Amino acid sequence: MARNHTTIYAALVANLLIAVIKFISGFATRSSAMLSEAVHSLVDTANQLLLLLGIRNSKRKPDANRPFGYGKELYFWSFIVSILIFGVGGSVSIYQGIVHLRNPPPLEDPTWNYVVLALSFLFDGSSLVIAAREFNKVRGDSSWWMAIRRSKDPASFVVLFEDSAAVIGLLVVAVFVYLGHLFNNPYFDGIASLIVGALLTLVSVLLARESRSLLMGEGISNDTQKQIIQLVNKDPAVQGVQHIFSTYQSPEEVMLMIMVSFKPDLDTEDIYDAIERIRAAVKQAYPLVHYIIIQPEEAAVKK
Repeated sequence: MARNHTTIYAALVANLLIAVIKFISGFATRSSAMLSEAVHSLVDTANQLLLLLGIRNSKRKPDANRPFGYGKELYFWSFIVSILIFGVGGSVSIYQGIVHLRNPPPLEDPTWNYVVLALSFLFDGSSLVIAAREFNKVRGDSSWWMAIRRSKDPASFVVLFEDSAAVIGLLVVAVFVYLGHLFNNPYFDGIASLIVGALLTLVSVLLARESRSLLMGEGISNDTQKQIIQLVNKDPAVQGVQHIFSTYQSPEEVMLMIMVSFKPDLDTEDIYDAIERIRAAVKQAYPLVHYIIIQPEEAAVKK
């Protein structure tokens, strides 16, 4: 998946503006649901900053301490983002909801809340449209969920998840604020906070699952492995591919190790030439493969 910073910057600006507006409204109207939404937007703002930090750090050149580069910095910060969504966004929202249900304040004029919700929906909705449009460009024929599972760029789907949760959360808060004043029942506001907290918790779990998989060393797909094996087997010096290992160092860098058995009549120079041919062929066919280790290995004996 190609990296595009447009979605991150759009979400950053939108969430920062929304957080300020929601905090003002929440304190003015004493709405726990609105304060929960404000915390949610503030956490999302911090998340975008962390993603940008991860992207910047991942582009650092390899050095003596990190000979394969710093690409996995992005995966690390994406995992931190998922923890923040739960630890701050979800937990605070659930806490606010419980406090509100125990001691519900009297209902205030909801007009300002509706104005804030409308503006927030406009900003978050615009950010979601941008994120969805950019992600749609690279997902191909895959379904949205399958494209997210296959994506090796968390910066693309983290914003998509966050904006989707934000829009759904706004709809929940709007409905429950309306119901609270319709039935003159302040408990609806606390229930909305609990729902927003549960929503954020669910999103954090999904993001943590995807980020953890990448951080732990997710490799290329089985189909790509089969294609590389076929490519290597075409070389006249190759007897067969014994094993293939891979891991994504970053969304744009793959480390690949191929254990190859060469024909027994080849000398050292022939094997060296074959290794260079294979390495060049794989890099040409798969530009994301930056590091290729080809290890000669005796063919497995069939029993």
